[in-house]
Amino acid sequence: MVTSALALAQPDYDRKAELRAFDEAKTGVKGLVDAGITEVPRIFHLPSPENLNSEQHELTLPTIDLQGINNNPIQRKEVVEKVKDALESWGFFQLVNHGIPINILEDMKKGVMDFHEQDTEVKKQWYTRDMSGKTRVIYNSNFDLYAAPVTNWRDTFYCTMAPNPPEPHELPPPCRQILLEYSRHVMKLGVCLFGLISEALGLDPNHLVEIGCADGLGVLGHYYPSCPQPELTIGTPEHADSDFITILLQDHIGGLKIFYQYQWTDVPPIPGALVVNAGDLL
Repeated sequence: MVTSALALAQPDYDRKAELRAFDEAKTGVKGLVDAGITEVPRIFHLPSPENLNSEQHELTLPTIDLQGINNNPIQRKEVVEKVKDALESWGFFQLVNHGIPINILEDMKKGVMDFHEQDTEVKKQWYTRDMSGKTRVIYNSNFDLYAAPVTNWRDTFYCTMAPNPPEPHELPPPCRQILLEYSRHVMKLGVCLFGLISEALGLDPNHLVEIGCADGLGVLGHYYPSCPQPELTIGTPEHADSDFITILLQDHIGGLKIFYQYQWTDVPPIPGALVVNAGDLL
């Protein structure tokens, strides 16, 4: 209804044609910024401007420290209870002392930036909307470009890293090695988290791993270029994740919000921390 109303108000606006032109350029949102645009194209316009500064109560996402959980049974039990409480109430928590070295986290963020900021003609070779699995890396802007009512100000690459890891030559050079290394660390952390969640559910610690929850891993590298009119658009709309768990590595800029107690709550980035949330499958 909103899209139809906008179209009626602007009869010269052929949204489908603009989407096709944007897609066929294969340069994403970054390409628009590189071209020097000063106004956000209409395909990105929200039905109403975002109010990002609405008044909020002071709410803080739980932070869980994994330090020593494999050596101290009492401490592990306390962590299991914290995981249980956080997932029951918030569905999210921040994670510190998770075992992934800071330099690996920083290199992963740099790898995502390096991919999206490489030469446009080189990056185009990875651009596709083919989800059949023929290619191990999918780079595009908005996976639901032709279905969503509003286009997000975001480019993304996606790699399936497990259960069958790609060969190094199948990955983009700017982030090839760090993708492989980061994924190994995340798989190990995922197994640890599924153990804690299993215990929080009153199950055997290996239960969720044994039924296959930790078998697969997809890595997404989102990129949000600088926007000339940020009040008109959004990087990622409200959504739930269709997985078992998501492990999110934020950069220093922030902007992540989660919905808790009927309001949107900021999740400021903590250096070295990861954000974990329960997906729809879990």
